[in-house]
Amino acid sequence: MDLLWNGIKYGLLLSLLVGPILFTIIQASIEEGFRAGWMVGLGIWMSDVFYILVSYFGVSYVKELMNWDGFEFWLCIIGGIILIAFGIGSILVKPPSMDSFESKAVRYNSYFALWLRGFLINTANPFTFFFWIGVSSVLFTEENLTMHQARWFYTGLVGTLVFTDTLKIALAKFIRRYLKPKLLLWPRRIAGIVLIIFGVVLLVRSTYYY
Repeated sequence: MDLLWNGIKYGLLLSLLVGPILFTIIQASIEEGFRAGWMVGLGIWMSDVFYILVSYFGVSYVKELMNWDGFEFWLCIIGGIILIAFGIGSILVKPPSMDSFESKAVRYNSYFALWLRGFLINTANPFTFFFWIGVSSVLFTEENLTMHQARWFYTGLVGTLVFTDTLKIALAKFIRRYLKPKLLLWPRRIAGIVLIIFGVVLLVRSTYYY
């Protein structure tokens, strides 16, 4: 039970961090409704699970990859380009529902597209990679836990993220009804700007590894 509680504490800490993931979820929920926001969240959560599985089953290969001199450089380059691309798309592509405002959100992206957006943005974020690799190193190397034991920690952490992100999605949907039509574009613009900023930071950071 200690591992479960520790996972919950880590999840609560992560849920308080402000980054591209938070703004992406809020944008989708405000513009396209709860289900759309939840599908973006599902992509994010499945990306986390993907990293958990990679860090456990492929830990030896991951260590070899991290020892490669160009690893951090290309990780920042690829991640930065993906975040900037999504950011520019958020700013330039105006959602159809903005032209004919309705009090109820209208979904205009497929569920797969929403899921893919969340999965790619989270996967491309180097912080996500290093976080899960670091956690797995502590659990399986320093504490020498088995996957059976560590699953309680992961359950608490991922479960807390799912719960808190769902609350954020529901809150964003609730806020939408009080926004005027013109203001509905601001979450999209803010999300786009945040993604571009994080992407540029990654590109600048890559020069330190060149």
